[in-house]
Amino acid sequence: MTRRFDLIAFDWDGTLFDSTALIVRAIQAACRDIGTPVPSDERAAYVIGLGLRDALAHAAPELPPERHAELGQAYRRHYFASQHELVLFDGVLPMLHELKTRNHWIAVATGKSRRGLDEALATAQLKGLFDTTRTADETASKPDPLMLRELMAELGVEPARTLMIGDTTHDLQMARSAGTACVGVSYGAHDPEGFGAFEPLFVAHSARELHGWLRQHG
Repeated sequence: MTRRFDLIAFDWDGTLFDSTALIVRAIQAACRDIGTPVPSDERAAYVIGLGLRDALAHAAPELPPERHAELGQAYRRHYFASQHELVLFDGVLPMLHELKTRNHWIAVATGKSRRGLDEALATAQLKGLFDTTRTADETASKPDPLMLRELMAELGVEPARTLMIGDTTHDLQMARSAGTACVGVSYGAHDPEGFGAFEPLFVAHSARELHGWLRQHG
């Protein structure tokens, strides 16, 4: 079939990896540990996809900046204690393998740290499958488009031949700012009602539905 996109970049948490609930619980537990007000589920979920520093500043706005490192350490402790329990969404693995068979470049653009992504890739047994990856601590945090621009530059792919897929408005805003197409998924961190402003080509309600759309339109 004719291929519309050469590069397909995926967000990680809430798009490929079923980690939204754990991230929310880890943020809330970390806030509880250090004695700052615990954010609601909605507020904690909103920050998913941002770099850790930006995420924790939004989740705990009353915490002085000099204590952000302390909150970050508490968050990592809770998250990594349970990360081994996480899995890929049903249907993700065959989707990724089929994209590789069709000779797409596939990449990850994530708000995770490099350590966090490497551990998650190892947990999911996906090391070596992606052509390239970028994490927030290596470049600018979403929704800044630098992360996506760096992936395109590394692989020599134009924005018109690039698709960004994510579960948050941060992902879709990054794609729009970088001049690429985007697709949203409704099963992650953000309410898909907010996606319309970024004109996604499609909003998938499961990884299997996303796979079917990519087969026909990717």
